Amino acid sequence: MLDAGKYKQLFLDDHAIESSSGIVRSLHQPYRYGPVLKPHRAQQQTLVQSSSVPQWNAEKNLWEWWYLAFYDSAPYQGPGAAAQWGDIHYATSLDGIEWERPSLGLYDWRGSRNNNLAYHSKIDFLRRRGMRNPVDIGERRLHHVIRDERDPDPQRRYKSFASNGDNQRRYPALSPDGFHWTFPHVPGVPSEDTSQLLYDDFNERFAATVKQRTEWGRSVWLSTSQDFVEWTDPVLVLHTDEIDQANRRERIRRVVEDPDYLSPPHIDEETDFIAQLYQMPVMSYEGQYIGFPLLFNPAGLDLPQMNNVGLNQTELAVSRDLYHWNRVGNREIFLGIEPWDGINYGTCQVSVCGPPIVRDDEIWIFYGACKFRGVPASYPPEYAEYFNDMGALELAKLRLDGFVSMDAAGDGTILTKPMELSGQELYINTEAQNGEIRVAIVDSETMTPLSGYAVSDCHPVHGDRLAGRVNWAKGTLTAAHPVRLRFELTNAKLYSFWLAS
Repeated sequence: MLDAGKYKQLFLDDHAIESSSGIVRSLHQPYRYGPVLKPHRAQQQTLVQSSSVPQWNAEKNLWEWWYLAFYDSAPYQGPGAAAQWGDIHYATSLDGIEWERPSLGLYDWRGSRNNNLAYHSKIDFLRRRGMRNPVDIGERRLHHVIRDERDPDPQRRYKSFASNGDNQRRYPALSPDGFHWTFPHVPGVPSEDTSQLLYDDFNERFAATVKQRTEWGRSVWLSTSQDFVEWTDPVLVLHTDEIDQANRRERIRRVVEDPDYLSPPHIDEETDFIAQLYQMPVMSYEGQYIGFPLLFNPAGLDLPQMNNVGLNQTELAVSRDLYHWNRVGNREIFLGIEPWDGINYGTCQVSVCGPPIVRDDEIWIFYGACKFRGVPASYPPEYAEYFNDMGALELAKLRLDGFVSMDAAGDGTILTKPMELSGQELYINTEAQNGEIRVAIVDSETMTPLSGYAVSDCHPVHGDRLAGRVNWAKGTLTAAHPVRLRFELTNAKLYSFWLAS
Protein backbone atom coordinates (compact mmCIF):
# COMPACT_ATOMS: atom_id res chain seq x y z
CA MET A 1 0.00 0.00 0.00
CA LEU A 2 1.46 3.36 -1.01
CA ASP A 3 1.84 5.94 1.73
CA ALA A 4 1.42 8.98 -0.51
CA GLY A 5 0.39 11.05 2.49
CA LYS A 6 3.78 10.60 4.14
CA TYR A 7 6.16 10.73 1.18
CA LYS A 8 6.10 12.03 -2.34
CA GLN A 9 5.97 9.24 -4.88
CA LEU A 10 8.78 9.52 -7.45
CA PHE A 11 9.50 7.40 -10.50
CA LEU A 12 13.12 6.30 -10.21
CA ASP A 13 11.70 2.77 -10.08
CA ASP A 14 8.26 1.12 -10.35
CA HIS A 15 7.50 1.28 -6.64
CA ALA A 16 4.41 3.46 -7.20
CA ILE A 17 3.43 2.17 -10.66
CA GLU A 18 1.11 -0.74 -11.45
CA SER A 19 1.16 -0.20 -15.21
CA SER A 20 1.59 2.46 -17.87
CA SER A 21 1.08 2.96 -21.61
CA GLY A 22 2.31 5.62 -24.00
CA ILE A 23 4.86 6.68 -21.37
CA VAL A 24 8.65 6.99 -21.48
CA ARG A 25 10.71 7.23 -18.30
CA SER A 26 13.37 9.95 -18.69
CA LEU A 27 16.42 10.56 -16.53
CA HIS A 28 17.27 14.25 -16.18
CA GLN A 29 20.78 15.63 -15.88
CA PRO A 30 21.24 18.61 -13.55
CA TYR A 31 22.06 22.11 -14.73
CA ARG A 32 25.76 22.84 -14.15
CA TYR A 33 26.20 26.09 -12.30
CA GLY A 34 29.98 25.88 -12.57
CA PRO A 35 32.99 26.03 -10.22
CA VAL A 36 32.39 27.45 -6.74
CA LEU A 37 35.78 26.68 -5.17
CA LYS A 38 38.92 26.61 -7.29
CA PRO A 39 42.55 25.91 -6.38
CA HIS A 40 44.21 28.89 -4.70
CA ARG A 41 46.86 29.48 -7.32
CA ALA A 42 48.56 32.23 -5.27
CA GLN A 43 49.38 29.44 -2.78
CA GLN A 44 50.49 27.10 -5.59
CA GLN A 45 47.41 24.89 -5.23
CA THR A 46 46.64 22.76 -8.27
CA LEU A 47 43.65 20.73 -7.10
CA VAL A 48 40.83 20.91 -4.54
CA GLN A 49 38.52 18.02 -3.67
CA SER A 50 36.00 17.09 -1.00
CA SER A 51 34.15 13.98 0.08
CA SER A 52 31.83 16.14 2.17
CA VAL A 53 29.17 18.63 1.18
CA PRO A 54 28.77 22.05 2.79
CA GLN A 55 27.31 21.97 6.32
CA TRP A 56 24.89 24.61 7.61
CA ASN A 57 25.92 26.09 10.97
CA ALA A 58 22.87 27.76 12.53
CA GLU A 59 24.99 29.22 15.35
CA LYS A 60 27.25 31.07 12.92
CA ASN A 61 24.47 31.52 10.34
CA LEU A 62 26.67 30.37 7.48
CA TRP A 63 27.75 27.35 5.45
CA GLU A 64 30.97 25.53 6.34
CA TRP A 65 32.97 23.32 4.02
CA TRP A 66 36.00 21.17 4.73
CA TYR A 67 37.98 20.30 1.63
CA LEU A 68 41.30 18.85 0.48
CA ALA A 69 43.93 20.94 -1.28
CA PHE A 70 47.02 19.86 -3.14
CA TYR A 71 50.11 21.83 -4.09
CA ASP A 72 52.33 21.82 -7.16
CA SER A 73 55.45 21.25 -5.03
CA ALA A 74 54.39 17.74 -3.95
CA PRO A 75 55.48 14.62 -5.83
CA TYR A 76 52.01 13.29 -6.67
CA GLN A 77 49.29 15.17 -8.52
CA GLY A 78 45.92 13.76 -9.40
CA PRO A 79 42.50 12.86 -7.99
CA GLY A 80 43.04 11.33 -4.58
CA ALA A 81 46.44 12.95 -4.15
CA ALA A 82 45.35 15.34 -1.43
CA ALA A 83 43.74 12.50 0.45
CA GLN A 84 47.10 10.76 0.63
CA TRP A 85 48.81 13.83 2.08
CA GLY A 86 45.97 14.87 4.38
CA ASP A 87 45.70 18.65 3.93
CA ILE A 88 42.27 19.78 5.12
CA HIS A 89 41.19 23.37 4.49
CA TYR A 90 38.12 25.29 5.63
CA ALA A 91 35.82 27.66 3.74
CA THR A 92 32.66 29.54 4.65
CA SER A 93 29.77 30.98 2.67
CA LEU A 94 26.55 32.89 3.22
CA ASP A 95 24.82 31.50 0.15
CA GLY A 96 26.67 28.29 -0.75
CA ILE A 97 28.04 29.83 -3.95
CA GLU A 98 30.51 32.55 -2.99
CA TRP A 99 33.12 31.05 -0.67
CA GLU A 100 35.71 32.67 1.58
CA ARG A 101 38.86 31.15 3.03
CA PRO A 102 39.00 32.55 6.59
CA SER A 103 42.28 32.72 8.44
CA LEU A 104 42.25 30.10 11.21
CA GLY A 105 45.72 30.56 12.69
CA LEU A 106 46.09 26.85 13.46
CA TYR A 107 49.20 25.96 11.44
CA ASP A 108 52.34 27.66 10.25
CA TRP A 109 52.47 27.78 6.49
CA ARG A 110 55.72 29.08 5.06
CA GLY A 111 56.34 31.22 8.09
CA SER A 112 52.78 32.47 8.64
CA ARG A 113 49.61 31.29 10.37
CA ASN A 114 47.46 33.53 8.21
CA ASN A 115 45.85 30.64 6.31
CA ASN A 116 42.76 28.41 6.28
CA LEU A 117 44.52 25.11 7.06
CA ALA A 118 42.12 23.23 9.32
CA TYR A 119 43.81 19.87 9.89
CA HIS A 120 46.93 17.97 8.96
CA SER A 121 48.07 14.62 10.32
CA LYS A 122 51.25 13.88 8.40
CA ILE A 123 53.87 14.91 10.96
CA ASP A 124 56.96 14.56 8.80
CA PHE A 125 55.19 16.26 5.92
CA LEU A 126 54.29 19.17 8.20
CA ARG A 127 57.90 19.53 9.27
CA ARG A 128 59.11 19.57 5.69
CA ARG A 129 56.74 22.48 5.11
CA GLY A 130 58.05 24.32 8.15
CA MET A 131 54.89 23.71 10.22
CA ARG A 132 54.69 22.94 13.90
CA ASN A 133 52.62 19.86 14.57
CA PRO A 134 49.97 20.42 17.31
CA VAL A 135 50.35 17.92 20.12
CA ASP A 136 46.70 16.85 19.90
CA ILE A 137 46.91 15.74 16.27
CA GLY A 138 47.58 12.06 15.68
CA GLU A 139 48.54 10.07 12.62
CA ARG A 140 45.01 10.08 11.24
CA ARG A 141 43.74 11.62 8.01
CA LEU A 142 40.24 13.04 7.83
CA HIS A 143 38.02 12.13 4.90
CA HIS A 144 34.62 13.61 5.76
CA VAL A 145 33.29 16.29 8.06
CA ILE A 146 29.58 16.44 8.91
CA ARG A 147 27.77 18.59 11.46
CA ASP A 148 25.34 16.65 13.65
CA GLU A 149 22.65 18.79 15.29
CA ARG A 150 20.90 15.72 16.71
CA ASP A 151 23.62 14.76 19.16
CA PRO A 152 22.93 16.27 22.62
CA ASP A 153 26.67 16.27 23.41
CA PRO A 154 28.29 19.44 22.00
CA GLN A 155 31.68 17.69 22.10
CA ARG A 156 30.33 15.39 19.37
CA ARG A 157 28.81 18.12 17.22
CA TYR A 158 31.10 17.29 14.29
CA LYS A 159 31.78 13.79 13.06
CA SER A 160 34.21 12.40 10.56
CA PHE A 161 35.85 9.29 9.21
CA ALA A 162 39.62 9.12 9.36
CA SER A 163 42.18 6.66 8.04
CA ASN A 164 45.63 5.59 9.14
CA GLY A 165 48.82 5.39 7.09
CA ASP A 166 47.84 2.48 4.84
CA ASN A 167 44.43 4.05 4.06
CA GLN A 168 42.67 0.68 4.35
CA ARG A 169 40.24 1.37 7.23
CA ARG A 170 37.91 4.12 8.35
CA TYR A 171 37.93 5.21 11.99
CA PRO A 172 35.29 7.42 13.65
CA ALA A 173 36.41 10.87 14.77
CA LEU A 174 34.56 13.38 16.97
CA SER A 175 34.96 17.12 17.44
CA PRO A 176 33.21 20.08 19.09
CA ASP A 177 34.21 22.52 16.33
CA GLY A 178 35.48 20.64 13.28
CA PHE A 179 39.11 21.52 14.04
CA HIS A 180 40.09 19.60 17.18
CA TRP A 181 39.44 15.87 16.96
CA THR A 182 39.43 12.83 19.21
CA PHE A 183 39.58 9.26 17.91
CA PRO A 184 37.77 6.51 19.86
CA HIS A 185 39.80 3.32 20.20
CA VAL A 186 37.70 1.03 17.99
CA PRO A 187 38.60 -1.32 15.12
CA GLY A 188 37.07 0.90 12.45
CA VAL A 189 35.54 -0.11 9.12
CA PRO A 190 37.53 -1.84 6.36
CA SER A 191 37.65 0.34 3.26
CA GLU A 192 40.03 1.33 0.52
CA ASP A 193 40.75 4.96 -0.33
CA THR A 194 37.17 6.27 -0.62
CA SER A 195 34.06 6.19 1.55
CA GLN A 196 30.90 8.21 2.10
CA LEU A 197 28.84 9.11 5.17
CA LEU A 198 25.08 9.52 5.52
CA TYR A 199 22.69 10.09 8.38
CA ASP A 200 19.81 7.71 7.67
CA ASP A 201 16.75 9.76 8.67
CA PHE A 202 14.34 6.89 8.09
CA ASN A 203 16.05 4.53 10.56
CA GLU A 204 17.76 7.13 12.77
CA ARG A 205 21.25 5.74 12.32
CA PHE A 206 24.48 6.52 10.53
CA ALA A 207 25.41 4.71 7.35
CA ALA A 208 28.65 4.50 5.42
CA THR A 209 29.29 3.25 1.93
CA VAL A 210 32.85 1.93 1.79
CA LYS A 211 35.01 0.46 -0.96
CA GLN A 212 36.27 -3.10 -1.07
CA ARG A 213 37.26 -5.43 -3.90
CA THR A 214 35.22 -8.19 -5.51
CA GLU A 215 35.68 -10.11 -8.75
CA TRP A 216 34.31 -6.94 -10.36
CA GLY A 217 37.07 -4.79 -8.90
CA ARG A 218 36.17 -1.85 -6.69
CA SER A 219 32.67 -2.35 -5.27
CA VAL A 220 30.33 -0.68 -2.76
CA TRP A 221 29.79 -2.14 0.71
CA LEU A 222 27.56 -0.85 3.52
CA SER A 223 28.22 -0.42 7.24
CA THR A 224 25.85 1.17 9.79
CA SER A 225 26.09 2.56 13.32
CA GLN A 226 23.70 3.79 16.00
CA ASP A 227 26.29 5.83 17.91
CA PHE A 228 28.92 6.58 15.22
CA VAL A 229 31.54 4.73 17.27
CA GLU A 230 30.71 1.04 16.83
CA TRP A 231 30.06 0.01 13.21
CA THR A 232 28.69 -3.18 11.68
CA ASP A 233 30.78 -5.39 9.42
CA PRO A 234 30.44 -4.16 5.82
CA VAL A 235 28.01 -5.96 3.51
CA LEU A 236 28.35 -5.95 -0.29
CA VAL A 237 25.48 -3.93 -1.81
CA LEU A 238 26.45 -3.01 -5.38
CA HIS A 239 29.04 -3.90 -7.99
CA THR A 240 29.48 -3.69 -11.74
CA ASP A 241 28.58 -6.42 -14.25
CA GLU A 242 28.70 -7.34 -17.94
CA ILE A 243 26.48 -4.40 -18.92
CA ASP A 244 28.97 -2.01 -17.35
CA GLN A 245 31.78 -3.67 -19.29
CA ALA A 246 29.98 -2.97 -22.57
CA ASN A 247 29.24 0.57 -21.44
CA ARG A 248 32.92 1.08 -20.61
CA ARG A 249 34.03 0.26 -24.13
CA GLU A 250 31.39 2.49 -25.69
CA ARG A 251 32.09 5.45 -23.41
CA ILE A 252 35.82 5.32 -24.03
CA ARG A 253 35.28 4.98 -27.78
CA ARG A 254 32.92 7.96 -27.83
CA VAL A 255 35.47 10.24 -26.18
CA VAL A 256 38.40 9.02 -28.28
CA GLU A 257 36.50 9.60 -31.53
CA ASP A 258 35.09 13.02 -30.59
CA PRO A 259 37.66 15.82 -31.06
CA ASP A 260 35.75 18.07 -28.65
CA TYR A 261 36.83 15.91 -25.71
CA LEU A 262 40.22 15.51 -24.05
CA SER A 263 41.03 11.94 -24.92
CA PRO A 264 42.82 9.90 -22.22
CA PRO A 265 46.38 8.95 -23.17
CA HIS A 266 47.57 5.35 -23.44
CA ILE A 267 44.36 3.95 -24.89
CA ASP A 268 44.70 0.18 -24.73
CA GLU A 269 42.40 -1.42 -27.30
CA GLU A 270 43.61 -4.96 -26.57
CA THR A 271 43.04 -5.24 -22.81
CA ASP A 272 39.45 -5.71 -21.66
CA PHE A 273 39.67 -3.68 -18.45
CA ILE A 274 37.00 -4.11 -15.79
CA ALA A 275 34.55 -1.26 -15.30
CA GLN A 276 34.46 -0.64 -11.55
CA LEU A 277 32.25 1.09 -9.01
CA TYR A 278 34.57 3.62 -7.43
CA GLN A 279 32.30 5.07 -4.74
CA MET A 280 28.64 5.88 -4.04
CA PRO A 281 27.34 8.84 -2.03
CA VAL A 282 23.73 8.34 -0.89
CA MET A 283 20.92 10.72 0.04
CA SER A 284 17.67 9.85 1.83
CA TYR A 285 14.82 11.44 -0.10
CA GLU A 286 11.05 11.02 0.20
CA GLY A 287 11.05 7.50 1.65
CA GLN A 288 13.80 6.12 -0.57
CA TYR A 289 17.56 6.22 -0.92
CA ILE A 290 19.11 7.70 -4.02
CA GLY A 291 22.67 6.64 -4.78
CA PHE A 292 25.21 8.36 -7.01
CA PRO A 293 27.54 5.53 -8.12
CA LEU A 294 30.78 6.72 -9.69
CA LEU A 295 31.57 4.38 -12.59
CA PHE A 296 35.28 4.09 -13.29
CA ASN A 297 35.92 3.17 -16.92
CA PRO A 298 39.64 2.35 -17.38
CA ALA A 299 41.25 3.01 -20.76
CA GLY A 300 44.88 2.00 -20.19
CA LEU A 301 47.63 1.45 -17.65
CA ASP A 302 48.91 4.49 -15.76
CA LEU A 303 52.60 4.22 -14.88
CA PRO A 304 54.27 4.69 -12.42
CA GLN A 305 51.14 4.97 -10.27
CA MET A 306 49.89 1.55 -11.49
CA ASN A 307 46.35 2.81 -11.46
CA ASN A 308 44.30 3.15 -14.65
CA VAL A 309 43.86 6.02 -17.04
CA GLY A 310 40.17 6.39 -17.79
CA LEU A 311 36.91 8.22 -17.16
CA ASN A 312 34.90 8.55 -13.95
CA GLN A 313 31.25 9.48 -14.42
CA THR A 314 28.20 9.42 -12.13
CA GLU A 315 25.03 7.39 -12.62
CA LEU A 316 21.92 6.98 -10.41
CA ALA A 317 20.70 4.09 -8.28
CA VAL A 318 17.69 3.67 -5.99
CA SER A 319 16.94 1.55 -2.93
CA ARG A 320 14.24 1.19 -0.28
CA ASP A 321 16.46 -0.36 2.42
CA LEU A 322 20.10 0.62 1.59
CA TYR A 323 20.95 -3.04 0.87
CA HIS A 324 19.12 -3.78 -2.39
CA TRP A 325 19.81 -1.38 -5.24
CA ASN A 326 18.51 -0.87 -8.75
CA ARG A 327 20.25 1.26 -11.35
CA VAL A 328 18.13 4.06 -12.82
CA GLY A 329 17.36 5.05 -16.40
CA ASN A 330 19.05 2.16 -18.22
CA ARG A 331 22.32 3.21 -16.56
CA GLU A 332 22.41 6.51 -18.37
CA ILE A 333 24.95 9.03 -17.13
CA PHE A 334 23.51 11.47 -14.61
CA LEU A 335 26.58 13.69 -14.24
CA GLY A 336 29.10 13.15 -16.97
CA ILE A 337 32.33 14.54 -18.30
CA GLU A 338 32.30 17.68 -20.44
CA PRO A 339 33.90 18.62 -23.75
CA TRP A 340 37.08 20.67 -23.40
CA ASP A 341 36.46 24.39 -23.90
CA GLY A 342 39.81 25.60 -22.56
CA ILE A 343 38.27 26.54 -19.20
CA ASN A 344 36.19 23.81 -17.57
CA TYR A 345 37.49 21.13 -15.22
CA GLY A 346 35.20 18.13 -15.65
CA THR A 347 36.85 16.54 -18.66
CA CYS A 348 37.83 13.25 -16.99
CA GLN A 349 36.16 12.83 -13.60
CA VAL A 350 32.93 14.15 -12.07
CA SER A 351 32.28 12.72 -8.60
CA VAL A 352 29.48 13.78 -6.25
CA CYS A 353 30.95 15.01 -2.94
CA GLY A 354 28.23 13.65 -0.68
CA PRO A 355 24.44 13.71 -0.15
CA PRO A 356 22.92 16.52 -2.26
CA ILE A 357 21.24 19.37 -0.40
CA VAL A 358 17.57 20.32 -0.81
CA ARG A 359 17.27 24.12 -0.87
CA ASP A 360 13.81 25.57 -1.41
CA ASP A 361 12.70 24.42 -4.86
CA GLU A 362 16.02 22.94 -5.97
CA ILE A 363 18.40 20.08 -5.26
CA TRP A 364 22.00 21.28 -5.01
CA ILE A 365 24.62 18.75 -6.05
CA PHE A 366 28.21 19.60 -5.13
CA TYR A 367 30.82 17.61 -7.01
CA GLY A 368 34.50 17.41 -7.76
CA ALA A 369 35.62 17.95 -11.35
CA CYS A 370 39.05 16.90 -12.65
CA LYS A 371 40.73 17.27 -16.01
CA PHE A 372 42.67 13.99 -15.80
CA ARG A 373 43.38 11.05 -13.52
CA GLY A 374 46.84 9.90 -12.64
CA VAL A 375 50.30 11.42 -12.32
CA PRO A 376 52.02 13.89 -14.67
CA ALA A 377 54.81 11.41 -15.34
CA SER A 378 52.28 9.09 -16.97
CA TYR A 379 51.34 11.64 -19.59
CA PRO A 380 53.06 13.01 -22.70
CA PRO A 381 54.70 16.47 -22.30
CA GLU A 382 51.83 18.26 -24.03
CA TYR A 383 49.53 17.29 -21.13
CA ALA A 384 51.64 19.09 -18.50
CA GLU A 385 49.65 22.34 -18.65
CA TYR A 386 46.47 20.61 -17.48
CA PHE A 387 48.09 19.61 -14.18
CA ASN A 388 48.82 23.22 -13.16
CA ASP A 389 45.12 23.88 -12.55
CA MET A 390 43.69 20.41 -12.45
CA GLY A 391 40.54 20.17 -10.38
CA ALA A 392 37.83 22.28 -8.70
CA LEU A 393 34.67 21.90 -6.64
CA GLU A 394 31.56 22.64 -8.66
CA LEU A 395 27.79 22.93 -8.24
CA ALA A 396 24.95 21.48 -10.28
CA LYS A 397 21.25 22.12 -9.67
CA LEU A 398 18.16 20.02 -10.27
CA ARG A 399 14.49 20.92 -9.94
CA LEU A 400 12.78 19.52 -6.85
CA ASP A 401 11.96 15.80 -7.42
CA GLY A 402 13.58 16.22 -10.83
CA PHE A 403 15.70 13.07 -11.11
CA VAL A 404 13.26 11.20 -13.35
CA SER A 405 9.99 12.01 -15.11
CA MET A 406 7.28 9.95 -16.77
CA ASP A 407 6.76 11.54 -20.19
CA ALA A 408 3.97 11.44 -22.74
CA ALA A 409 4.82 12.88 -26.16
CA GLY A 410 1.15 12.48 -27.09
CA ASP A 411 -1.33 10.69 -24.85
CA GLY A 412 -0.20 8.39 -22.05
CA THR A 413 -1.60 6.68 -18.97
CA ILE A 414 -0.14 5.74 -15.59
CA LEU A 415 -2.00 3.52 -13.12
CA THR A 416 -0.67 3.61 -9.56
CA LYS A 417 -0.59 0.93 -6.92
CA PRO A 418 -3.29 1.05 -4.21
CA MET A 419 -3.45 3.75 -1.53
CA GLU A 420 -5.89 5.05 1.04
CA LEU A 421 -7.63 8.43 0.84
CA SER A 422 -8.92 10.32 3.86
CA GLY A 423 -9.83 13.80 2.70
CA GLN A 424 -6.37 14.87 1.49
CA GLU A 425 -5.66 16.98 -1.56
CA LEU A 426 -3.68 15.50 -4.45
CA TYR A 427 -0.62 17.41 -5.67
CA ILE A 428 1.65 16.79 -8.64
CA ASN A 429 5.04 18.06 -9.82
CA THR A 430 4.72 18.47 -13.57
CA GLU A 431 5.80 20.21 -16.73
CA ALA A 432 2.79 20.61 -19.02
CA GLN A 433 3.29 23.96 -20.71
CA ASN A 434 1.92 22.65 -24.00
CA GLY A 435 -0.28 19.93 -22.62
CA GLU A 436 -2.22 18.82 -19.56
CA ILE A 437 -2.66 16.17 -16.90
CA ARG A 438 -6.00 14.84 -15.62
CA VAL A 439 -6.50 12.23 -12.90
CA ALA A 440 -9.19 9.67 -12.16
CA ILE A 441 -9.67 8.00 -8.77
CA VAL A 442 -10.58 4.36 -9.40
CA ASP A 443 -11.52 1.38 -7.26
CA SER A 444 -8.35 -0.62 -6.55
CA GLU A 445 -9.97 -3.93 -7.57
CA THR A 446 -12.44 -3.14 -10.38
CA MET A 447 -10.52 -0.13 -11.79
CA THR A 448 -13.89 1.62 -12.12
CA PRO A 449 -13.81 5.40 -11.54
CA LEU A 450 -15.55 6.51 -8.36
CA SER A 451 -18.62 8.63 -8.94
CA GLY A 452 -17.59 12.23 -9.55
CA TYR A 453 -13.90 11.35 -9.85
CA ALA A 454 -13.56 10.18 -13.44
CA VAL A 455 -11.07 11.80 -15.81
CA SER A 456 -13.92 13.87 -17.27
CA ASP A 457 -14.67 15.26 -13.77
CA CYS A 458 -11.06 16.41 -13.23
CA HIS A 459 -9.94 19.97 -13.90
CA PRO A 460 -6.84 19.76 -16.12
CA VAL A 461 -3.46 20.83 -14.71
CA HIS A 462 -1.38 22.95 -17.09
CA GLY A 463 1.99 24.67 -16.97
CA ASP A 464 5.19 24.15 -15.02
CA ARG A 465 4.08 23.28 -11.48
CA LEU A 466 6.26 22.11 -8.62
CA ALA A 467 3.13 21.62 -6.51
CA GLY A 468 0.05 21.74 -8.73
CA ARG A 469 -3.18 20.82 -6.95
CA VAL A 470 -5.53 18.42 -8.72
CA ASN A 471 -9.23 19.27 -8.37
CA TRP A 472 -12.46 17.46 -9.18
CA ALA A 473 -15.96 18.88 -9.29
CA LYS A 474 -16.84 17.09 -6.03
CA GLY A 475 -13.74 18.27 -4.17
CA THR A 476 -11.67 16.03 -1.90
CA LEU A 477 -12.58 12.46 -1.14
CA THR A 478 -12.52 10.07 1.80
CA ALA A 479 -12.70 6.52 0.48
CA ALA A 480 -13.79 3.53 2.56
CA HIS A 481 -11.65 1.16 0.51
CA PRO A 482 -8.22 1.42 -1.14
CA VAL A 483 -8.14 3.25 -4.44
CA ARG A 484 -5.71 3.87 -7.27
CA LEU A 485 -4.93 6.94 -9.30
CA ARG A 486 -5.05 6.86 -13.08
CA PHE A 487 -3.07 9.72 -14.60
CA GLU A 488 -3.96 10.76 -18.14
CA LEU A 489 -1.07 12.76 -19.65
CA THR A 490 -1.13 14.73 -22.88
CA ASN A 491 2.22 16.24 -23.96
CA ALA A 492 3.33 16.39 -20.33
CA LYS A 493 5.99 15.26 -17.85
CA LEU A 494 5.13 13.96 -14.38
CA TYR A 495 7.89 14.00 -11.73
CA SER A 496 5.98 13.09 -8.58
CA PHE A 497 2.63 13.02 -6.81
CA TRP A 498 1.57 13.12 -3.17
CA LEU A 499 -1.36 13.66 -0.79
CA ALA A 500 -1.53 16.50 1.72
CA SER A 501 -4.17 17.78 4.12
